[in-house]
Amino acid sequence: MADLTTTYLGMTLKNPLIASASPLSASVETIRQMADAGVAAVVLPSLFEEQVELRDLGIHDAAQANQAMLPQALQHIPEMKEYNQGAGGYLAHIYQAKKAVNIPIIASLNGYYSGGWVQYARLIEAAGADALELNIYHLATKPHVTGAEVEQMYLNLVRSVKDKIRIPVAVKISPYFSALAHTAVQLDQAGADGLVLFNRFYQPDIDPETEQIIPTLDLSGAGELRLRLRWAGILAQYVKADLAVTGGVHSGLDILKCVLAGGSVAMVASALLEHGVEHISTMLSDLETWLDVHGHEALRPLHGKLSQPHVADPAAFERANYMHVLKAGFLGGY
Repeated sequence: MADLTTTYLGMTLKNPLIASASPLSASVETIRQMADAGVAAVVLPSLFEEQVELRDLGIHDAAQANQAMLPQALQHIPEMKEYNQGAGGYLAHIYQAKKAVNIPIIASLNGYYSGGWVQYARLIEAAGADALELNIYHLATKPHVTGAEVEQMYLNLVRSVKDKIRIPVAVKISPYFSALAHTAVQLDQAGADGLVLFNRFYQPDIDPETEQIIPTLDLSGAGELRLRLRWAGILAQYVKADLAVTGGVHSGLDILKCVLAGGSVAMVASALLEHGVEHISTMLSDLETWLDVHGHEALRPLHGKLSQPHVADPAAFERANYMHVLKAGFLGGY
């Protein structure tokens, strides 16, 4: 069998497959099942900045009944008392997960500015998390906010968290920066140990019958992986931070593609929700089979083999791919 070991955030992992945040990692029992199936690490569901703020205000239980009394920034949030068992329960979940399995547990914080949220990172470290993923979920909807200001907010947050804790920190970002490579390099220089490509912004839908905005959740499709592969292949040459690919990873060959592009790990959630935890074993078995058939004793030498600097046609990662598609007639010449 081929050696599948890799490194991510300074940790040696038995293989490059990580279970990303999902309802599956909200249960210690399911975390144990994923570990038994072979997953190398688990990312817990996010603790939300709003949960921490309500806890600090001491009014979490009364939030729904007294929303008008809350700060304006907190009046929009739904009832989250049971989500992740609350801010205090989240720390207990980290501790219990660490006791249940012998693979790394990566905690997750979801927010977009510092303050008390940054202080909570220290408690997460104390609870035993092996690493922290900053899931920065911010939509710049105010016209007076510039792109530079948004990027600076990211950098300030990373620096603040890195200043408070010793465990490694990964930053989960979106692909919507106007100069993504520049932003990635800045995050790298700010101290990010890893970059997770990419956050999926769940889009609300409209119900014409009720004339209301409704929340929606669509599982990722395999086609979403290509955007991640493209940017992993481009960024691998520019950053020291490890790259994690998440979104569209559904098979063992998808894991291989992530590694070839320059990703240290591939993260999976939708495929497990669709096919069950046992799909982990299938994905890893398929990856091992491919390596054996093609005469590779280890996965590590393939890391970044098809990143932009190492392919025959580096421009394929940029505009040239569009022209190649047109030339091949895939779009009927349009």
